[in-house]
Amino acid sequence: MKFKKLAALASSVILATSIFAGCGGSSSSTSTSSSSDSSKKKVVIGFAQVGAESGWRTAETNSIKEIPKLDPNVDLKFSDGQQKQENQIKAIRSFIAQKVSVIALDPVVETGWDTVLKEAKDAKIPVVIVDRGVKVSDESLYTCFLGSDMEEEGKRAAKLIIDHFGKDAKLNIAELQGTVGSSAMVGRQKGFNETIKDCPNYKIIKSQTGDFTRAKGKEVMEAFLKSDGDKINVLWSHNDDMGVGAIQAIEEYGKKPGKDIFIVSVDGIKDMFQMMADGKSNGIVECNPLLGPQLLETAKAVVAGQKVEKNIKSKESVFTQDQAKKELPNRKY
Repeated sequence: MKFKKLAALASSVILATSIFAGCGGSSSSTSTSSSSDSSKKKVVIGFAQVGAESGWRTAETNSIKEIPKLDPNVDLKFSDGQQKQENQIKAIRSFIAQKVSVIALDPVVETGWDTVLKEAKDAKIPVVIVDRGVKVSDESLYTCFLGSDMEEEGKRAAKLIIDHFGKDAKLNIAELQGTVGSSAMVGRQKGFNETIKDCPNYKIIKSQTGDFTRAKGKEVMEAFLKSDGDKINVLWSHNDDMGVGAIQAIEEYGKKPGKDIFIVSVDGIKDMFQMMADGKSNGIVECNPLLGPQLLETAKAVVAGQKVEKNIKSKESVFTQDQAKKELPNRKY
């Protein structure tokens, strides 16, 4: 009888231990798995890019595509808008449907974003505007802007010309505009024009868009030279790629770029630094495209609920011809 009682008691203990171990093991495993899943929950950035119209744009794209390498807990979904707003709007709606953590938009133009940004806000997905600004009826439709002060870039370009020639010089300026309606074009033109108001003999005699591309810059400059080649003293190009195309047109016309025509542009791509080192251009206002690390930190802060500045500026410089050779090896794009 004692033996039977002991056997029954042992069986009960074994059964209880087994059940406890099973429940406890399962609970412990679930808890660990849940904790692990939570810690590994990735931040997903949906990035709607303008296109691939220039060396600068390619550098920006490459920098942002590096984000998952900088932080393996962050994923990136990328869309190339091919210079069309409708493509970017479709991309944003796709990102909303995919429930990304953050949407980053580099807008092809300033206006026409209210509806889709309202859709993102309603879905509780924060939006970071990158590089180019937007004009919206309600600024709460986007969380912050990350990039350059385009108006300041235009002012700096004008100052390069003023510092070289003085305010009283008589200059006929040809202007290669960026994409019409883009904040880069609007801001740079505004800043430049406001700065030369104090120079009564500075006249913009030619102004046309080159769409930020090298080929169009060359084409438009050829037309400028054909009609007013002997009058133009200065070329003001809203970006380097158009400036490189224009330099080719100037050389084919029989003039010496950088000497017969003083050239100032914006961006800071390696090709233009080489042109400047060769004496074919005179001044570059830097516009930093390497925004990947800043976008990563901004996106993580926003997702974490941290407060960020409404306007986050990138660090940039101005370069003259005598600095070009020294700076050229430092160019990453």
